[in-house]
Amino acid sequence: MKVDLIVGARPNYMKAAPLYREFARHPQQFECRLVHTGQHYGERMSKIFFDELGLPKPDIYLGIGSGLHGEQTGRIMIEYEKAILDNRPDLVLVAGDVNSTMACSLVAVKLHIAVGHIEGGLRSRDWSMPEEINRIVTDKIADYLFTTCRDADENLAAEGIPSAKIHFVGNTMIDSLNYYLPHFDKKPILGDKQLQPQGYILVTMHRPSNVDAQQSFIRMFDVLARLSERLPVVFPIHPRTRKMLREFGQEHYLSDFANLRICDPLGYLDFMKLQKEAALVLTDSGGLQEESTVLGVPCLTMRENTERPITIWEGTNELVGTDPEKIYRRSLAILDGDRKDGKIPELWDGHAAERIAAILMNRK
Repeated sequence: MKVDLIVGARPNYMKAAPLYREFARHPQQFECRLVHTGQHYGERMSKIFFDELGLPKPDIYLGIGSGLHGEQTGRIMIEYEKAILDNRPDLVLVAGDVNSTMACSLVAVKLHIAVGHIEGGLRSRDWSMPEEINRIVTDKIADYLFTTCRDADENLAAEGIPSAKIHFVGNTMIDSLNYYLPHFDKKPILGDKQLQPQGYILVTMHRPSNVDAQQSFIRMFDVLARLSERLPVVFPIHPRTRKMLREFGQEHYLSDFANLRICDPLGYLDFMKLQKEAALVLTDSGGLQEESTVLGVPCLTMRENTERPITIWEGTNELVGTDPEKIYRRSLAILDGDRKDGKIPELWDGHAAERIAAILMNRK
């Protein structure tokens, strides 16, 4: 089976790396070509992840770069179609919910090439999120839907997806976490940043609901500044969020609060070390909800909904919304010991990639 393994943005790399390793273990069954769309690019957003995760130089690099959603999606489709017309794969394997996921899936299905979707069936039910549209479109056209949780299976069944297409396999992002866990503690980042274990708050924030409107943007940063009076707040800032700091004239947040430590994006190992040792994670990202659950770290998701409710039902995650006062009060409560207990969800055991490979090898 000739497989194109698609990566485009940072979350994809950790989901793809276990599959790339697993396919390499079965050279008689799989010929895997790594395709990087270039949706995320540069040293901090791409190259360092390839280096740390042991991914090789991509076989195909489209070099798309940033842009508006329609522009970026269209350019990916145009360039990926050109790249595979003369050397078609048997399967296009995509992960998650970024524009690269939907774009490459559409190219494949129009060329009558099978599509596999890693993380199929996740739903926020929020149509204002571009990621929700990407997830739903990809699931509708995919031939293999590899799910991370039972509720994703239920979502797909409710949408009329045939059960033969749905495969509950676990979570390849957690495969990466388990595989690289011994390497996290070798990273000296806590010492470099003069931090103590469980002595700081880790933040990520880039969703439009939090950073695109000036009023909500300032209110969220005010909360971080207030929390930094209690503990250092470490914020590896997404380029998009840094751009909005400049556009809104709020660059004083970079210097006016000694314990609000805004830094450039970090590599996977450094970031995971910070996440593992944090007293609290504040995020609007999907992946951190899952990783913090497995690491047993309290997490507050600063959104009104989540496509990963299992991290709330079973894990350490809480959906706190976007009300700054609620975020502030609940953060202080957690720091004062009002923590939520959690457990690791079913099949989040580090073997999801093996299950996916086995399903593909046993296909009819």
